[in-house]
Amino acid sequence: MVDKRLLKQIALEQWETQQKLDLGIPRQALEVIASYLRMSHAIVISGMRRAGKSTLLAQIARKHYEGQYYYFNFEDERLLDFKKEDFNHLFETLVELFGEKRVFFLDEIQNVVHWEVFVRRMMERGHKFFITGSNASLLSRELGTRLTGRSVVMELYPLSFREFLSFKKFDVAANSLSLTVQRAKIKRYFQEYAREGGIAEYHKFSDAVIIKGIYDDILYRDIVARHDIKDVKALRELSLYYLTNVGGLFSYNNLKKVLRLGSENTVKSYTDFLQDSYLMFAVPRFSYSLKQQFLAQKKIYCVDNGIISTVAFQFSKNRGKYLENLVFIELKRRGGDIFYFHGKEGREIDFMIKKGIKRNLLIQVTESLTDPKVRQREISALTGAMKELGSKRGLILTEDEHERLKVKEGVIDIKPVYEWLLESSSG
Repeated sequence: MVDKRLLKQIALEQWETQQKLDLGIPRQALEVIASYLRMSHAIVISGMRRAGKSTLLAQIARKHYEGQYYYFNFEDERLLDFKKEDFNHLFETLVELFGEKRVFFLDEIQNVVHWEVFVRRMMERGHKFFITGSNASLLSRELGTRLTGRSVVMELYPLSFREFLSFKKFDVAANSLSLTVQRAKIKRYFQEYAREGGIAEYHKFSDAVIIKGIYDDILYRDIVARHDIKDVKALRELSLYYLTNVGGLFSYNNLKKVLRLGSENTVKSYTDFLQDSYLMFAVPRFSYSLKQQFLAQKKIYCVDNGIISTVAFQFSKNRGKYLENLVFIELKRRGGDIFYFHGKEGREIDFMIKKGIKRNLLIQVTESLTDPKVRQREISALTGAMKELGSKRGLILTEDEHERLKVKEGVIDIKPVYEWLLESSSG
């Protein structure tokens, strides 16, 4: 049991800190969440640690529930012994300190085992919950027990390019890309964004130590400590391998040999842990056969380019990989099922977004199409895949080229990545 005096002290400190929190720029997720406010469901915001979840909670609270809510953060190290039985003491403490409120904002709730029991009970009494968490499988497992059909889950990622421009106090007007000076400024900001990513805290202080700290916290606090991993060196080597091979193919068996890890199961478990923490993402190969999809190699991506450039390799030497990773994270923000595609002729398509029969969007990412051989290779790969899948849409994203090609199979649009990033999610 956690001492009630300690709970009172922590609750007061956290409330004062939360009230003083710099709200920063409004996140785009606010618009989506606004549509959920009338629902009785718990709103669950998941994502990498320090991606802005706590700030988003504060934005929701102050915009929609001023004076009507409780706030509590379970990340505090003084709460290591907090158990589900302590929730009653916490509720009593909050009522004693702040009076009766209807809405709870609970940060990093996955640190408490069986938290969903308390949430379900209080929801049945008419309370509204906004919850954050940094572990995908823990949240999904617990939501799937007592909160099935009673929760809405939203994933939050580091700043999008549009949010990054707002952070830099650059206003993107409707005609910004049509104006020479404005377009040049957007392109300059894009180079910074592509190289340094979208972690707001880093851009606030421009210190790589912040990103290294986040990376280490994910490895040691979110993975090593939570899963009691003994071979920390192996986890670090696997994570670094993935970071240095962003956009590359991998198989658990090959990585077991390359990194000399004990078994495929170890590689798979560590990879799952990296994904659960939202640090890495494995993308499957598309196949109509689920068995083939399961057995095929996967591609690996990272949640933020700033982590890649800080921990792994330099932007200038790998611009194409940075662009590809950037496109992947934006596709994650926009939702939908993401695959890569391997055609019958052996040509690979970077991304296939499944949107129903013959409505698949096929995307290639390359630094430039100025080299005739590269242009021929990318267009040929796309048209081949479009024919094979019956898709009418192809997209090639580059650093700074714009063209529309009408081909026998349909239409291929060629766009700069920065322009595509500023489009609506339908693009």
